[in-house]
Amino acid sequence: MNFFEHQARARRRTLGLIGLFALALVSIVILVDLAVLVFFGSYHELAQPGRYMDYVELGVPGLFDRYVRPNLPLLFWVSLAIGGGIALASQIRILTLRGGGGAVARGLGGTLVPPDTTDPLRRRLRNVVEEMAIAAGVPVPEVYVLDQEPGINAFAAGYSPSDAAVAVTQGTLETLNRAELQGVVAHEFGHILNGDMRLNIRLMGVLFGILVLALLGRFLLNSGRLSARREGRGILSFGLALVVVGYVGLFFGRLIKASVSRQREFLADASAVQFTRHPEGIAGALKKIGAAGMGSTLRTDAEEVAHMLFAQGLSSRMLATHPPLEDRIRAIEPGFDPAELAEIARSMRRPVPVGVPGEPIEPAGAADRIVPLAARGATVSPESLIEGIGRPGAGQILTAGLLAAAIPKTLERAAHSTEWAASVLCYLLMGSDPEVREQRLLMVSETLGQEAEHQVGVLLKEVPDLASELRIPLLDLTFPALRRRPAAELERLLGLVDRLILADGQVALFEYVLAKLLARQIRDLLSPASAGVAGSGRLVGATREVVLLLTVLAHHGNGRPEDARRALIVGLKRLGAKLRAVERIKEDWFESDWLEREWSVRLDAALARLDQLRLEDKQCLLGAMAAVVVEDGRVAPAEMELLRAICAALRMPLPVLEPAEVHA
Repeated sequence: MNFFEHQARARRRTLGLIGLFALALVSIVILVDLAVLVFFGSYHELAQPGRYMDYVELGVPGLFDRYVRPNLPLLFWVSLAIGGGIALASQIRILTLRGGGGAVARGLGGTLVPPDTTDPLRRRLRNVVEEMAIAAGVPVPEVYVLDQEPGINAFAAGYSPSDAAVAVTQGTLETLNRAELQGVVAHEFGHILNGDMRLNIRLMGVLFGILVLALLGRFLLNSGRLSARREGRGILSFGLALVVVGYVGLFFGRLIKASVSRQREFLADASAVQFTRHPEGIAGALKKIGAAGMGSTLRTDAEEVAHMLFAQGLSSRMLATHPPLEDRIRAIEPGFDPAELAEIARSMRRPVPVGVPGEPIEPAGAADRIVPLAARGATVSPESLIEGIGRPGAGQILTAGLLAAAIPKTLERAAHSTEWAASVLCYLLMGSDPEVREQRLLMVSETLGQEAEHQVGVLLKEVPDLASELRIPLLDLTFPALRRRPAAELERLLGLVDRLILADGQVALFEYVLAKLLARQIRDLLSPASAGVAGSGRLVGATREVVLLLTVLAHHGNGRPEDARRALIVGLKRLGAKLRAVERIKEDWFESDWLEREWSVRLDAALARLDQLRLEDKQCLLGAMAAVVVEDGRVAPAEMELLRAICAALRMPLPVLEPAEVHA
């Protein structure tokens, strides 16, 4: 199952879940209406002795005409108030989580792990998360540690990859080795890439709305106790009914949540194995949970986020949000014997050596181990690119670690700094022309201040020439620091980036790539509720935009017009009947001025339209793009950068290209 199938399945699951909760909401409203009818609409008559036989004689039609019909206006307003109140409470709860996954982590007592941490365990955690994000082609999420939790657990939260956070417990840091930690983090990235996080946020909101109904009942119970009058007894009884209905609804809501969550955990485990190609990692983490005294249980009340956790965070079996540990382990290691847990428990009680074992990537000399991409290119097929979307493999993760380790320390520290991150972006756009560079530095000073201009100058002096294959990984590393800046400052930064690019009157390919990647991440961060909303457009209605997109790809991937024309035709043939009739490509199509002067503006407009396509149509479009890119049998770094930017604009996370060769 590839990225597109996972996303489609997540959306179908969301629709099914909405249907179940809608049914639960209707049931709750009906029960509350009955309570209103009994305790208010006909309370006084019901309270009179000897009337119950009259109701039996009347039958259902008579009861409706006598007691329901006269109270229909009351029942209408009560239904509207209860349904609207639950929906409003749910929406308010969802809005409180607009701060992204970090808000959820902080709510559970999580502490942000700073990029410059010197703690070896936390440094290892950040390295693993950064490697996974760079490999997957998604923004690096914020990283949190639940300091007071000795159990082994973790979770990912947020609306989209741009506002995601990954949190692990202190027990996870102290108990797991690097391979096991990587397995846990890969599991959480599986949730991020499978589209589970958005569903998790909605679950939290709906269950909170139902809980508010029960809390309202408690309030009425307390109010009824203050009055000895008949009306007070009516309020007391109605409050009790609300409490019962609210908690019964909450119970069944949690059953639905648990059922949905259990299905997704096996999928995320399989994703972790696929990412790392090392099943022993995640299997070892699950075994240690089974062997540890605390297991995965959290001390903090984790009911609201139980469905987000790596492993069962509560002791309840009926409402278990995760499959049994043994079942999960056997799905990864069919020959697993539960007797192994006793030996693992004994080994966990032995003294742990000082230091952090199992760190496979050493910063020193990492740059020498990377063959420059520009010097070799890489071979890839359209099918492998499609399957790779949202599915980084072990090779990509290794490549990402090597790329991250090869970034000069001056730039790495600056990218991790909230005060320097914007300057790193400006540094990447300075170019080599002295006159244009002076003009751009002046723009930086006018927009961000003289200190930012000084910072850019320092970076240019320390690292005058950055290897091209390190530019996108460096950009990825800056995002966690950028996301902590105010929204108004991020908007100014987007405007500054556009002006820096246009300073020399033309748009270079990498400049366009940087602008698109940054804009996608910041827009999704500032408007998380709209991130990842499915489109409904079809390729057949976007023929002009498709041809333009494939033309730009072919132009930038081929030096000669005839080669570009051939690549374009290959891409169009792959789409075939999914497009309206395409006019014959003119001989001078790849020699016209727009490909040199206007390509970026036209491509922006085309991408805005293509982002509204259905998932299945985006998958077909990706296949055509891949066919264009690999038509000559290789993928140049510039082509890969442009493809990464286009995929980001279309919300398709493209993993880093695995090198054809890595020096030992």
